[in-house]
Amino acid sequence: MSGIHPFRVLRAKPLWIANGVITGVLALLFTVFYVGANIDPVDHMKNLPVGLVNADKGAAVGGKQVNLGAQISESITKSTVSGDKIDWKVMDEKQLTEDLGKGKLYGALVIPADFTSSTVALTGAATTATPARPTLTVLTNQSAGSVGSGLARTATTQAAESASLQVGNELTAQGGSGAAKLPAAARVLLADPAAVTVKDGHPLDSHSGLGLTAFYYALVLVVCGMLSANVISGQVDHALGYTHNDMGPLRLHRPLIRATRVQTLAISSTLMAGLSLLMGTLVMAGAVGLMGMDASHLPLLWLYSVCAIAVTGIGALTLLAVFGTPGMLVVALVFIGMAVPTANATTPLQALPGFYRFLAEFEPLRQITGGIRSILYYDAQADAGLTRGWLMMAVGLAAAAFFGFGVTGWYDRKGLHRIPAETEPKKTASPT
Repeated sequence: MSGIHPFRVLRAKPLWIANGVITGVLALLFTVFYVGANIDPVDHMKNLPVGLVNADKGAAVGGKQVNLGAQISESITKSTVSGDKIDWKVMDEKQLTEDLGKGKLYGALVIPADFTSSTVALTGAATTATPARPTLTVLTNQSAGSVGSGLARTATTQAAESASLQVGNELTAQGGSGAAKLPAAARVLLADPAAVTVKDGHPLDSHSGLGLTAFYYALVLVVCGMLSANVISGQVDHALGYTHNDMGPLRLHRPLIRATRVQTLAISSTLMAGLSLLMGTLVMAGAVGLMGMDASHLPLLWLYSVCAIAVTGIGALTLLAVFGTPGMLVVALVFIGMAVPTANATTPLQALPGFYRFLAEFEPLRQITGGIRSILYYDAQADAGLTRGWLMMAVGLAAAAFFGFGVTGWYDRKGLHRIPAETEPKKTASPT
Protein backbone atom coordinates (compact mmCIF):
# COMPACT_ATOMS: atom_id res chain seq x y z
CA MET A 1 0.00 0.00 0.00
CA SER A 2 1.48 3.33 -1.04
CA GLY A 3 -0.82 5.46 1.08
CA ILE A 4 -1.35 7.87 -1.83
CA HIS A 5 -4.95 8.78 -2.64
CA PRO A 6 -5.93 7.67 -6.18
CA PHE A 7 -7.29 11.11 -7.13
CA ARG A 8 -3.82 12.56 -6.78
CA VAL A 9 -3.00 11.18 -10.23
CA LEU A 10 -5.09 14.05 -11.58
CA ARG A 11 -2.26 16.36 -10.54
CA ALA A 12 0.13 14.61 -12.94
CA LYS A 13 0.77 16.83 -15.96
CA PRO A 14 1.82 13.94 -18.25
CA LEU A 15 -1.61 12.37 -17.75
CA TRP A 16 -3.36 15.52 -18.95
CA ILE A 17 -0.87 16.20 -21.76
CA ALA A 18 -0.87 12.68 -23.22
CA ASN A 19 -4.63 12.30 -23.17
CA GLY A 20 -5.14 15.88 -24.34
CA VAL A 21 -2.94 15.37 -27.38
CA ILE A 22 -4.59 12.06 -28.33
CA THR A 23 -8.20 13.20 -27.90
CA GLY A 24 -7.50 16.58 -29.48
CA VAL A 25 -5.91 15.09 -32.58
CA LEU A 26 -8.76 12.60 -32.86
CA ALA A 27 -11.37 15.38 -32.67
CA LEU A 28 -9.53 17.45 -35.27
CA LEU A 29 -9.09 14.56 -37.69
CA PHE A 30 -12.73 13.50 -37.53
CA THR A 31 -13.76 17.13 -38.15
CA VAL A 32 -11.46 17.41 -41.16
CA PHE A 33 -12.60 14.12 -42.67
CA TYR A 34 -16.35 14.57 -42.15
CA VAL A 35 -16.88 18.33 -42.51
CA GLY A 36 -14.06 18.96 -44.98
CA ALA A 37 -15.29 16.34 -47.41
CA ASN A 38 -18.84 17.66 -47.58
CA ILE A 39 -18.53 21.39 -46.99
CA ASP A 40 -18.87 22.41 -50.68
CA PRO A 41 -19.59 19.51 -53.06
CA VAL A 42 -20.70 21.79 -55.91
CA ASP A 43 -17.42 23.70 -55.95
CA HIS A 44 -15.34 20.52 -55.76
CA MET A 45 -17.42 18.69 -58.37
CA LYS A 46 -15.39 17.48 -61.34
CA ASN A 47 -16.40 15.22 -64.24
CA LEU A 48 -19.69 14.01 -62.78
CA PRO A 49 -20.84 11.41 -65.38
CA VAL A 50 -24.19 12.37 -66.94
CA GLY A 51 -25.74 10.77 -70.01
CA LEU A 52 -26.87 12.69 -73.11
CA VAL A 53 -29.13 10.94 -75.63
CA ASN A 54 -30.28 12.44 -78.92
CA ALA A 55 -33.05 10.23 -80.30
CA ASP A 56 -34.39 13.04 -82.50
CA LYS A 57 -35.15 11.90 -86.07
CA GLY A 58 -35.35 15.43 -87.41
CA ALA A 59 -37.88 16.86 -89.85
CA ALA A 60 -38.05 18.44 -93.29
CA VAL A 61 -38.60 22.20 -93.11
CA GLY A 62 -38.83 24.20 -96.32
CA GLY A 63 -37.31 21.37 -98.29
CA LYS A 64 -34.36 21.18 -95.89
CA GLN A 65 -33.67 18.46 -93.31
CA VAL A 66 -33.39 19.91 -89.81
CA ASN A 67 -32.32 18.14 -86.61
CA LEU A 68 -32.69 20.37 -83.58
CA GLY A 69 -31.70 17.51 -81.28
CA ALA A 70 -28.27 17.28 -82.88
CA GLN A 71 -27.84 21.06 -82.51
CA ILE A 72 -28.77 20.88 -78.82
CA SER A 73 -26.43 17.95 -78.17
CA GLU A 74 -23.52 19.72 -79.83
CA SER A 75 -24.26 22.92 -77.94
CA ILE A 76 -24.36 21.15 -74.57
CA THR A 77 -21.15 19.17 -75.07
CA LYS A 78 -19.25 22.24 -76.30
CA SER A 79 -20.63 24.61 -73.69
CA THR A 80 -18.14 26.00 -71.16
CA VAL A 81 -20.81 27.16 -68.70
CA SER A 82 -20.32 24.21 -66.35
CA GLY A 83 -16.60 23.97 -67.00
CA ASP A 84 -15.32 20.51 -66.12
CA LYS A 85 -17.98 19.85 -63.49
CA ILE A 86 -20.11 17.66 -65.79
CA ASP A 87 -18.78 14.89 -68.01
CA TRP A 88 -21.44 14.55 -70.70
CA LYS A 89 -21.56 10.99 -72.04
CA VAL A 90 -23.15 10.97 -75.52
CA MET A 91 -24.83 7.61 -76.11
CA ASP A 92 -27.91 5.89 -77.44
CA GLU A 93 -30.96 4.84 -75.43
CA LYS A 94 -29.85 1.23 -75.05
CA GLN A 95 -26.47 2.21 -73.64
CA LEU A 96 -28.16 4.74 -71.37
CA THR A 97 -30.41 2.08 -69.85
CA GLU A 98 -27.43 -0.20 -69.26
CA ASP A 99 -25.27 2.49 -67.64
CA LEU A 100 -28.08 3.74 -65.41
CA GLY A 101 -28.66 0.12 -64.40
CA LYS A 102 -25.01 -0.22 -63.35
CA GLY A 103 -24.72 3.05 -61.45
CA LYS A 104 -22.25 4.47 -63.96
CA LEU A 105 -24.36 7.60 -64.51
CA TYR A 106 -25.91 9.95 -61.98
CA GLY A 107 -28.52 11.17 -64.43
CA ALA A 108 -29.22 11.91 -68.07
CA LEU A 109 -30.88 14.25 -70.55
CA VAL A 110 -32.93 12.63 -73.32
CA ILE A 111 -34.06 14.39 -76.51
CA PRO A 112 -37.04 12.43 -77.91
CA ALA A 113 -37.48 11.19 -81.48
CA ASP A 114 -40.17 13.76 -82.37
CA PHE A 115 -38.43 16.80 -80.89
CA THR A 116 -37.79 18.62 -84.18
CA SER A 117 -41.17 17.84 -85.70
CA SER A 118 -43.01 18.90 -82.55
CA THR A 119 -41.00 22.09 -82.30
CA VAL A 120 -41.39 23.31 -85.90
CA ALA A 121 -45.12 22.53 -85.68
CA LEU A 122 -45.40 25.39 -83.19
CA THR A 123 -44.34 27.85 -85.90
CA GLY A 124 -46.98 26.72 -88.36
CA ALA A 125 -44.25 25.62 -90.77
CA ALA A 126 -45.49 22.05 -90.52
CA THR A 127 -49.04 20.91 -91.06
CA THR A 128 -50.25 19.46 -87.81
CA ALA A 129 -53.81 19.68 -86.56
CA THR A 130 -52.96 19.95 -82.87
CA PRO A 131 -49.28 20.79 -82.34
CA ALA A 132 -47.85 19.12 -79.22
CA ARG A 133 -45.29 20.92 -77.13
CA PRO A 134 -41.88 19.22 -77.48
CA THR A 135 -40.45 17.61 -74.34
CA LEU A 136 -36.94 17.21 -72.99
CA THR A 137 -36.66 14.46 -70.36
CA VAL A 138 -34.35 14.67 -67.36
CA LEU A 139 -33.59 11.27 -65.82
CA THR A 140 -32.36 10.88 -62.24
CA ASN A 141 -30.60 7.89 -60.66
CA GLN A 142 -30.96 7.70 -56.88
CA SER A 143 -29.46 4.21 -56.86
CA ALA A 144 -26.07 5.79 -57.58
CA GLY A 145 -26.43 8.20 -54.63
CA SER A 146 -29.03 10.80 -53.75
CA VAL A 147 -26.61 13.75 -53.62
CA GLY A 148 -24.99 12.85 -56.93
CA SER A 149 -28.38 12.32 -58.53
CA GLY A 150 -29.50 15.72 -57.24
CA LEU A 151 -26.40 17.42 -58.65
CA ALA A 152 -26.95 15.72 -62.01
CA ARG A 153 -30.61 16.70 -62.01
CA THR A 154 -29.72 20.36 -61.45
CA ALA A 155 -27.16 20.32 -64.26
CA THR A 156 -29.38 18.52 -66.76
CA THR A 157 -32.39 20.70 -65.97
CA GLN A 158 -30.35 23.85 -66.51
CA ALA A 159 -29.00 22.46 -69.78
CA ALA A 160 -32.51 21.56 -70.96
CA GLU A 161 -33.89 24.99 -70.10
CA SER A 162 -31.00 26.74 -71.84
CA ALA A 163 -31.49 24.52 -74.89
CA SER A 164 -35.18 25.41 -75.02
CA LEU A 165 -34.42 29.13 -74.95
CA GLN A 166 -31.76 28.70 -77.61
CA VAL A 167 -34.15 26.85 -79.92
CA GLY A 168 -36.84 29.46 -79.23
CA ASN A 169 -34.52 32.29 -80.27
CA GLU A 170 -33.62 30.51 -83.49
CA LEU A 171 -37.25 29.76 -84.35
CA THR A 172 -38.32 33.31 -83.64
CA ALA A 173 -35.51 34.70 -85.80
CA GLN A 174 -36.24 32.29 -88.65
CA GLY A 175 -40.00 32.93 -88.46
CA GLY A 176 -39.58 36.65 -89.02
CA SER A 177 -42.88 38.39 -89.74
CA GLY A 178 -44.68 35.05 -89.66
CA ALA A 179 -43.82 34.58 -86.01
CA ALA A 180 -44.98 38.13 -85.29
CA LYS A 181 -48.43 37.31 -86.68
CA LEU A 182 -48.92 34.46 -84.20
CA PRO A 183 -51.17 35.03 -81.19
CA ALA A 184 -49.45 36.40 -78.08
CA ALA A 185 -49.72 33.08 -76.23
CA ALA A 186 -48.20 31.25 -79.19
CA ARG A 187 -45.29 33.72 -79.34
CA VAL A 188 -44.58 33.19 -75.64
CA LEU A 189 -44.62 29.45 -76.17
CA LEU A 190 -42.37 29.77 -79.19
CA ALA A 191 -39.79 31.73 -77.19
CA ASP A 192 -39.43 28.79 -74.76
CA PRO A 193 -40.93 25.85 -76.66
CA ALA A 194 -39.70 22.76 -74.78
CA ALA A 195 -41.27 21.35 -71.64
CA VAL A 196 -38.83 19.73 -69.19
CA THR A 197 -40.01 16.60 -67.41
CA VAL A 198 -38.15 14.72 -64.66
CA LYS A 199 -38.31 10.93 -64.33
CA ASP A 200 -36.49 8.28 -62.34
CA GLY A 201 -34.09 6.60 -64.74
CA HIS A 202 -33.60 3.50 -62.56
CA PRO A 203 -36.54 3.09 -60.15
CA LEU A 204 -35.94 1.34 -56.83
CA ASP A 205 -38.24 -0.50 -54.48
CA SER A 206 -39.81 1.60 -51.72
CA HIS A 207 -37.79 -0.35 -49.13
CA SER A 208 -34.48 0.75 -50.60
CA GLY A 209 -33.99 3.86 -48.49
CA LEU A 210 -33.97 6.16 -51.54
CA GLY A 211 -30.78 4.46 -52.65
CA LEU A 212 -29.05 4.49 -49.25
CA THR A 213 -29.74 0.98 -47.92
CA ALA A 214 -26.59 -0.30 -49.65
CA PHE A 215 -24.46 2.25 -47.81
CA TYR A 216 -26.01 1.64 -44.39
CA TYR A 217 -25.88 -2.13 -44.84
CA ALA A 218 -22.19 -1.91 -45.77
CA LEU A 219 -21.56 0.39 -42.81
CA VAL A 220 -23.11 -2.19 -40.48
CA LEU A 221 -20.77 -4.85 -41.87
CA VAL A 222 -17.71 -2.66 -41.32
CA VAL A 223 -18.78 -1.66 -37.80
CA CYS A 224 -19.45 -5.30 -36.91
CA GLY A 225 -15.99 -6.30 -38.06
CA MET A 226 -14.29 -3.37 -36.36
CA LEU A 227 -16.02 -3.65 -32.99
CA SER A 228 -15.81 -7.44 -32.95
CA ALA A 229 -12.06 -7.20 -33.49
CA ASN A 230 -11.78 -5.12 -30.33
CA VAL A 231 -13.86 -7.65 -28.38
CA ILE A 232 -12.06 -10.69 -29.77
CA SER A 233 -8.62 -9.19 -29.14
CA GLY A 234 -9.44 -8.64 -25.48
CA GLN A 235 -11.09 -12.03 -25.01
CA VAL A 236 -8.19 -13.91 -26.60
CA ASP A 237 -5.75 -12.11 -24.32
CA HIS A 238 -7.92 -13.11 -21.37
CA ALA A 239 -8.17 -16.73 -22.55
CA LEU A 240 -4.37 -16.89 -22.79
CA GLY A 241 -4.01 -15.41 -19.33
CA TYR A 242 -2.30 -12.18 -20.42
CA THR A 243 -5.00 -9.83 -19.13
CA HIS A 244 -7.73 -9.71 -16.53
CA ASN A 245 -11.37 -9.70 -17.56
CA ASP A 246 -13.65 -7.45 -15.54
CA MET A 247 -17.28 -8.64 -15.44
CA GLY A 248 -19.12 -6.04 -13.39
CA PRO A 249 -17.62 -6.15 -9.87
CA LEU A 250 -15.77 -9.41 -10.59
CA ARG A 251 -12.24 -9.63 -11.95
CA LEU A 252 -11.53 -12.92 -13.65
CA HIS A 253 -8.13 -14.27 -14.53
CA ARG A 254 -7.01 -17.45 -16.26
CA PRO A 255 -3.71 -19.32 -15.95
CA LEU A 256 -1.04 -18.08 -18.34
CA ILE A 257 -0.64 -19.89 -21.65
CA ARG A 258 2.43 -18.43 -23.27
CA ALA A 259 1.91 -17.51 -26.92
CA THR A 260 3.96 -15.55 -29.40
CA ARG A 261 2.50 -12.47 -31.02
CA VAL A 262 2.13 -14.35 -34.31
CA GLN A 263 0.25 -17.16 -32.58
CA THR A 264 -2.02 -14.68 -30.82
CA LEU A 265 -2.88 -12.93 -34.09
CA ALA A 266 -3.52 -16.29 -35.77
CA ILE A 267 -5.88 -17.34 -32.97
CA SER A 268 -7.76 -14.02 -33.09
CA SER A 269 -8.06 -14.12 -36.89
CA THR A 270 -9.37 -17.69 -36.83
CA LEU A 271 -11.96 -16.72 -34.24
CA MET A 272 -12.97 -13.70 -36.31
CA ALA A 273 -13.37 -15.81 -39.47
CA GLY A 274 -15.59 -18.28 -37.63
CA LEU A 275 -17.75 -15.69 -35.91
CA SER A 276 -18.21 -13.74 -39.14
CA LEU A 277 -20.47 -16.58 -40.27
CA LEU A 278 -22.75 -15.84 -37.33
CA MET A 279 -22.58 -12.06 -37.67
CA GLY A 280 -23.14 -12.05 -41.43
CA THR A 281 -26.18 -14.28 -41.02
CA LEU A 282 -27.68 -12.11 -38.29
CA VAL A 283 -27.05 -8.87 -40.19
CA MET A 284 -28.86 -10.15 -43.27
CA ALA A 285 -31.65 -11.69 -41.18
CA GLY A 286 -32.13 -8.42 -39.32
CA ALA A 287 -32.07 -6.20 -42.42
CA VAL A 288 -34.10 -8.38 -44.78
CA GLY A 289 -36.14 -10.57 -42.45
CA LEU A 290 -36.94 -8.22 -39.57
CA MET A 291 -36.79 -4.78 -41.16
CA GLY A 292 -38.05 -5.70 -44.64
CA MET A 293 -35.17 -4.28 -46.68
CA ASP A 294 -35.63 -4.96 -50.37
CA ALA A 295 -32.98 -7.46 -51.48
CA SER A 296 -32.41 -10.18 -54.04
CA HIS A 297 -29.61 -12.69 -54.64
CA LEU A 298 -29.76 -13.60 -50.95
CA PRO A 299 -27.14 -16.40 -51.04
CA LEU A 300 -24.67 -14.02 -52.68
CA LEU A 301 -25.59 -11.24 -50.26
CA TRP A 302 -24.99 -13.60 -47.33
CA LEU A 303 -21.59 -14.74 -48.65
CA TYR A 304 -20.51 -11.17 -49.40
CA SER A 305 -21.64 -10.03 -45.94
CA VAL A 306 -19.68 -12.79 -44.18
CA CYS A 307 -16.53 -12.08 -46.17
CA ALA A 308 -16.81 -8.31 -45.63
CA ILE A 309 -17.07 -8.72 -41.86
CA ALA A 310 -14.21 -11.25 -41.80
CA VAL A 311 -11.85 -9.09 -43.87
CA THR A 312 -12.69 -5.92 -41.95
CA GLY A 313 -12.27 -7.70 -38.62
CA ILE A 314 -8.95 -9.32 -39.55
CA GLY A 315 -7.71 -5.97 -40.78
CA ALA A 316 -8.67 -4.34 -37.49
CA LEU A 317 -7.05 -7.19 -35.52
CA THR A 318 -3.86 -6.59 -37.48
CA LEU A 319 -3.77 -2.93 -36.48
CA LEU A 320 -4.43 -3.83 -32.85
CA ALA A 321 -1.66 -6.46 -32.88
CA VAL A 322 0.86 -4.11 -34.49
CA PHE A 323 0.10 -0.86 -32.65
CA GLY A 324 -1.29 -2.20 -29.37
CA THR A 325 -3.61 0.11 -27.44
CA PRO A 326 -3.14 3.06 -29.88
CA GLY A 327 -4.33 0.64 -32.57
CA MET A 328 -7.91 1.26 -31.45
CA LEU A 329 -7.58 4.88 -32.56
CA VAL A 330 -6.00 3.84 -35.85
CA VAL A 331 -8.86 1.39 -36.43
CA ALA A 332 -11.43 4.12 -35.77
CA LEU A 333 -9.74 6.47 -38.23
CA VAL A 334 -9.24 3.90 -41.00
CA PHE A 335 -12.62 2.17 -40.84
CA ILE A 336 -14.85 5.08 -39.80
CA GLY A 337 -13.13 8.48 -39.84
CA MET A 338 -11.66 8.29 -43.34
CA ALA A 339 -14.12 5.72 -44.67
CA VAL A 340 -17.59 7.26 -44.31
CA PRO A 341 -16.91 10.50 -46.25
CA THR A 342 -15.20 8.58 -49.07
CA ALA A 343 -17.72 5.73 -49.41
CA ASN A 344 -19.22 7.21 -52.62
CA ALA A 345 -22.64 7.00 -50.98
CA THR A 346 -23.83 10.28 -49.46
CA THR A 347 -21.54 12.43 -51.62
CA PRO A 348 -20.23 11.22 -55.02
CA LEU A 349 -16.48 10.89 -55.44
CA GLN A 350 -16.63 13.47 -58.24
CA ALA A 351 -17.81 16.08 -55.71
CA LEU A 352 -15.00 15.46 -53.18
CA PRO A 353 -11.68 17.31 -52.92
CA GLY A 354 -8.73 15.50 -54.51
CA PHE A 355 -7.30 14.15 -51.24
CA TYR A 356 -10.55 12.39 -50.39
CA ARG A 357 -10.78 10.89 -53.87
CA PHE A 358 -7.32 9.43 -53.28
CA LEU A 359 -8.46 7.89 -49.99
CA ALA A 360 -11.50 6.40 -51.72
CA GLU A 361 -9.27 4.28 -53.96
CA PHE A 362 -8.43 1.96 -51.06
CA GLU A 363 -10.75 2.80 -48.14
CA PRO A 364 -12.63 -0.44 -47.33
CA LEU A 365 -16.11 1.03 -46.89
CA ARG A 366 -16.17 2.37 -50.46
CA GLN A 367 -15.24 -1.04 -51.89
CA ILE A 368 -17.78 -2.91 -49.76
CA THR A 369 -20.54 -0.41 -50.52
CA GLY A 370 -19.96 -0.82 -54.25
CA GLY A 371 -20.41 -4.57 -54.02
CA ILE A 372 -23.54 -4.31 -51.86
CA ARG A 373 -25.01 -1.72 -54.23
CA SER A 374 -24.45 -4.05 -57.16
CA ILE A 375 -26.21 -6.91 -55.35
CA LEU A 376 -29.15 -4.84 -54.09
CA TYR A 377 -29.77 -2.44 -56.99
CA TYR A 378 -28.05 -3.71 -60.14
CA ASP A 379 -28.89 -7.42 -60.31
CA ALA A 380 -25.42 -8.38 -59.02
CA GLN A 381 -23.74 -7.33 -62.28
CA ALA A 382 -19.99 -7.82 -62.06
CA ASP A 383 -19.05 -4.48 -63.63
CA ALA A 384 -21.49 -2.54 -61.43
CA GLY A 385 -19.09 -2.69 -58.47
CA LEU A 386 -19.23 -6.36 -57.47
CA THR A 387 -15.95 -7.39 -59.12
CA ARG A 388 -14.13 -4.44 -57.61
CA GLY A 389 -15.61 -5.27 -54.20
CA TRP A 390 -14.39 -8.88 -54.29
CA LEU A 391 -10.99 -7.91 -55.68
CA MET A 392 -10.34 -5.17 -53.12
CA MET A 393 -11.42 -7.42 -50.25
CA ALA A 394 -8.90 -10.02 -51.44
CA VAL A 395 -6.20 -7.36 -51.69
CA GLY A 396 -7.10 -6.05 -48.24
CA LEU A 397 -6.94 -9.50 -46.68
CA ALA A 398 -3.56 -10.22 -48.27
CA ALA A 399 -2.20 -6.83 -47.15
CA ALA A 400 -3.46 -7.40 -43.59
CA ALA A 401 -1.86 -10.85 -43.44
CA PHE A 402 1.45 -9.63 -44.85
CA PHE A 403 1.60 -6.57 -42.60
CA GLY A 404 0.24 -8.20 -39.46
CA PHE A 405 2.20 -11.43 -39.46
CA GLY A 406 5.27 -9.69 -40.84
CA VAL A 407 5.46 -7.08 -38.09
CA THR A 408 4.41 -9.39 -35.23
CA GLY A 409 6.94 -11.97 -36.47
CA TRP A 410 9.61 -9.27 -36.34
CA TYR A 411 8.53 -8.41 -32.79
CA ASP A 412 8.94 -12.07 -31.80
CA ARG A 413 12.37 -12.39 -33.41
CA LYS A 414 13.55 -9.25 -31.63
CA GLY A 415 12.47 -10.67 -28.28
CA LEU A 416 9.75 -8.06 -27.81
CA HIS A 417 7.58 -10.51 -25.95
CA ARG A 418 4.35 -9.66 -24.20
CA ILE A 419 4.46 -9.25 -20.42
CA PRO A 420 1.75 -11.37 -18.77
CA ALA A 421 -0.39 -9.99 -15.98
CA GLU A 422 0.67 -11.12 -12.50
CA THR A 423 -1.63 -13.74 -11.03
CA GLU A 424 -0.72 -12.83 -7.49
CA PRO A 425 1.39 -10.20 -5.71
CA LYS A 426 5.06 -10.93 -5.36
CA LYS A 427 6.11 -12.02 -1.88
CA THR A 428 8.98 -10.25 -0.23
CA ALA A 429 11.43 -12.30 1.78
CA SER A 430 11.03 -11.92 5.55
CA PRO A 431 14.08 -10.51 7.38
CA THR A 432 16.18 -13.08 9.22
